[in-house]
Amino acid sequence: MNQPTHENLDEAFVARQRERLLKLRAQLIAGGDAAGAEEDTLQMAAGDEPQDAVDDGNRLEQQANNEALLAHDLERIAAIDRALEKMRQHTYGLSDGNGEPIGRAHLEAVPEAIFTVDELNTKARQR
Repeated sequence: MNQPTHENLDEAFVARQRERLLKLRAQLIAGGDAAGAEEDTLQMAAGDEPQDAVDDGNRLEQQANNEALLAHDLERIAAIDRALEKMRQHTYGLSDGNGEPIGRAHLEAVPEAIFTVDELNTKARQR
């Protein structure tokens, strides 16, 4: 069988994480599809009817929120795809940044994690 990714991750844990990632990926894609359908519905409902500034403002605000959520979901899907790739490469649980092991608790909380908590904190402070 394959070697565990690092000493704190056994094959059963990695297999469970793979299932979690695949489910999460499917949920994010389905959510994006639903948001697109909702936007289409809003556009068709507006049609050629006269709109006031409040209606336009509400629609634009909703559209901006949907776009922000979509961008966030696309980033998560990319991270999930990277985590799945790391599983195939037997490097899941090792940081893309410094190669150090990512804590098991962090992987349980964020299965698509590709950086250690320390690296994420450093990046956050630099912003």
